[in-house]
Amino acid sequence: QVQLVESGGGLVQAGGSLRLSCAASGLTFSSNLMAWFRQAPGKEREFVAAITWSGANKDYVDSVKGRFTISRDNAKNTVYLQMNSLKPEDTAVYYCAAGGRRWYRPGADEYDYWGQGTQVSGSS
Repeated sequence: QVQLVESGGGLVQAGGSLRLSCAASGLTFSSNLMAWFRQAPGKEREFVAAITWSGANKDYVDSVKGRFTISRDNAKNTVYLQMNSLKPEDTAVYYCAAGGRRWYRPGADEYDYWGQGTQVSGSS
């Protein structure tokens, strides 16, 4: 079965950096759109970033543009999210998603497979 395992979350001061990783198995990774979403307490799951099969195209929610970078390594079946200049409002559980039908501003319902999530907490 499909498994997505996130890692790299943690507590970081405002302005700091983290890199999230998501290792995928049970699917043909290079044939899958991949994305990161996040969910803060009391809020709906929100799109953060997505990347196409070869990595040629990427999209980001406006609030993270210029600070976050999504990338993928198809040889390692892994997608990454480099987060720089973190802000307290970036605090959320971050989820890796696969099996998407759209890479440009997708909704959560457009992705079929999900990881368990990793907590990112930015302190002021």
